Amino acid sequence: MEIRAMTPSDVPAVLELEQLIYPEPWSEKVFNDELAQPSRVYLLALDDGEVVGYSGLMVVFEDAHITTMSVAPAARGSGVGQRMMMKLVDAALAAEAEHLTLEVRMSNDPAQALYRKFGFAPVGVRKDYYLNEDALIMWASGINEDDYQQRLARIREEM
Repeated sequence: MEIRAMTPSDVPAVLELEQLIYPEPWSEKVFNDELAQPSRVYLLALDDGEVVGYSGLMVVFEDAHITTMSVAPAARGSGVGQRMMMKLVDAALAAEAEHLTLEVRMSNDPAQALYRKFGFAPVGVRKDYYLNEDALIMWASGINEDDYQQRLARIREEM
């Protein structure tokens, strides 16, 4: 499996997966606008040349917000999400972020478990954030501190 930076030429393949997964998918314009922002990092996960996941990060001062984390249904449970998350955390650290934030569907227990593994904790709920569903707001603070670095080292050893 390869994880690399997403480019504008990847957007058509990403859109296919986006439309498969989400009832309200992002548009081509949204992806291209995001890719054009210097404060954004977007990753693509490929398995034998096939897009199996993508993820995004927005850094604003000391906060890094995960904008999207998507894994193809057939690739779920294979470690794609964990590998992309590690790359996003590395990007946040490289940008000198101190905190990570995200929203996740209340019903998405596997994703919540992954985020907890990376030190995220629930801090609130956004009502009706998704179509007919609330979002759980999760934060991981102090990502540049020793205890978080030790957490990352343990996860890396497992990978």
